[in-house]
This record gives sequence, structure tokens and C-alpha cells, in this order.
Amino acid sequence: PAALKIGDTVKTGQRLALYGGAGYVIAPVTGTVAAVAPFAGDFGRDETAITITASSIEARDDQFADARREPSPETLRSFLAAAPGRPALERLGDPQRPLKTLVVCGVDEDLLVVTQQHVLRARSHEVASGIRVLKQAAGIEDVVILTLREAVQGYGHIGGRVVGVDPVYPSAHPSLVMYHIFGREVPAGQTPEDFGFCFMRAEAVAAVGAAFETGRIPVTKVLTLIARDGTARLVETLIGTRVGDIFERYGIAVVAGDRIVFGGPMRGKAAYSLDQPVQPDTDALMVLDAASASQVSEYPCVNCGECVRVCPARMQINLLVRYLEAGKYEDGAESYDLDSCVECGLCAYVCVSKIPILQYISLAKHELARVRPTEDANA
Repeated sequence: PAALKIGDTVKTGQRLALYGGAGYVIAPVTGTVAAVAPFAGDFGRDETAITITASSIEARDDQFADARREPSPETLRSFLAAAPGRPALERLGDPQRPLKTLVVCGVDEDLLVVTQQHVLRARSHEVASGIRVLKQAAGIEDVVILTLREAVQGYGHIGGRVVGVDPVYPSAHPSLVMYHIFGREVPAGQTPEDFGFCFMRAEAVAAVGAAFETGRIPVTKVLTLIARDGTARLVETLIGTRVGDIFERYGIAVVAGDRIVFGGPMRGKAAYSLDQPVQPDTDALMVLDAASASQVSEYPCVNCGECVRVCPARMQINLLVRYLEAGKYEDGAESYDLDSCVECGLCAYVCVSKIPILQYISLAKHELARVRPTEDANA
């Protein structure tokens, strides 16, 4: 796609790129680019916000309609990398490390979130179509449909073998599925893709199927909206919608002290602004009022061992967190296997000292990811 400028007219479903490179987003509406501005993402990442003034007359971009006749990995990556669910397409068709098994995740990874369960149930035809396209494009033969153990009946027609996971958090995490379902332990620093397994959200597979059936790239996202009282509802909205507009539309007031969370209560990340947009992989939005939000403290670890007991990765969290609190990320990674953490948040949930362990771990991984490429280049 060509580099984007203010004043450009865009069509619904058009690929938008700022610098003419490989990265792009999909225009969710027809209109005119009104602003291109810096935007602070997680951990201070530099991102860019594109504002589009919507037109009253919709025009659909037709580039994908022509390209879909050849369902190759290149076509998928060129048009659907930013589709709803954010399909994992990076390794598709890699002859050096071929993917052998596609795992369609019809179970959500966090508590209270039911987005993928709903998509698998309500859009099974599109999921089946997406499976056919992915098998044809990447040569994948083995397809596994992941669902809750009590719901394994009724999905056999989709196009894969159905496997159930226990309705116990965090059993749907890919690393734990690899261990408990497929009998493979994913070592620190590796991913299921290194073993030939591609995990993809049910919504992402459905988006692929819908795109190839209609010739149009989907631009709406299903998400679970969780109110401050814990009640949840399913919402469908355009990708890029301000979260503040969603809360207003459904009568959820956000006041000073409330926490806005992208995701569920265990793995979600707090947002600092109601201007944050819905992303292709935003599966849930949650509001926590100040009274219900967990308060962190500076109280030291008391070595109760609860975090070690609940850790699915069998890590010595009580010792690791001491290094992370002191900013000794490399030492923590080497001595106490930081990279093995699946970031389920159970350690922080049970911590009697209210230490924000998950946040320490996420920050440590982020900082190490920043310095490791430099270290590798200088080696």
C-alpha cells in the first residue's frame, strides 16, 4: 500500500500504511484522513493514530476481491494480517519451518471473556470456510478445534478434530494446551510454532473465511464488554472505535479512579485514556471502579509460597520477584527462568503482600526485549 497522507480519501477495507512498508492497518470506514498523530502505546511504545472523517456514502476497496482467487500465504499476509482476531500468519507457508497443525482456539484465555466461544458457536460456517482456506494456502493437514470440555459435541462438522479443555483457568493458554493436550513442553524462549503448531483465534479463522467468501475484508470486531458489577455482554464494533464511545453507547459511566482494562481480570492491561482504540485482537473491555480494583502495596514478600503453589510454569516466583523489584532483569531471567512465565497473573492474584508481580514480569520482558537484539548484534 502507498504511504498515507492527511487529506487522502480512503475506502472501507483499504490497506493503510504510513511509510510504504510491510506494516498496515485496514480502514474500517470510507472517508478522508483528517489527522495522523503520535500515540503512546503499552510501555511507552511509539505508535501512530490515524483519524478518518467518515463519509455518508460507503465505497468498498476491491483489491482483495481480485487477489482472493489465489489463497496463498502471501495473499493472506498482504491483506488479512490486521483482520479481526489478528490472524497469526507470519509463519504460514515457511518451507524451512512448516506448520503442521492448526489449532482453532474457541476458548478464551481469560476469565469472564466469552468472545471466542461465541464466535465458534455463532459463526461456525465462516470458521469452517477459514479452515479450508488456511489448509489450502499453507498445506496444513491437521486441524484441532479447541473448546470447553463440556461443549465438544456439535463442532465436528467444522473441519477438524474437536478437543476439550477443562473450564479451569488458565487451561486455554497455548503453552498449557501444548503440555496437557499435545504432550509437548515448550521451553523458555520458544513458541508452539517452533513445534509446528499454529494457534489462531476462532474469530481470526472466521475472518479469513468471511473474507474469501465475500471478497471483503471484515472491519468489525466482537468483544466482551464487562461492566463494573462484573456483568458481561457481547458487543460488535468497528475496529478503531474509541473505547469511550463504547462505554457511552452502553451506559457505562467512567469516573475518576476507575480502571479501564483491555482484556479480562487476570491478563488484561490498563489503558490510560478513553481515546484508546479497539484493536483487531481486543477480545474484551472492562471497567473496574476504584473500590473494587486491587490495590498494590510496598509491603515486602513474606515467603508464604502461595505464588509458587499456583504457578503453572513451576517457577520460584517468590525469588524471581526480588530481582525484578530491584531492576535486575538479566539476573532474574538467568537464575529464575523469567522467560518460562506464561503471564497468567495467578501469582499476583494470590499474593498476600499485594505485590504487582505480573506487572513486574511484563516490564522485565519488555526491557529485555529492547536490549537483547542490540546484544545479539554486538556479539
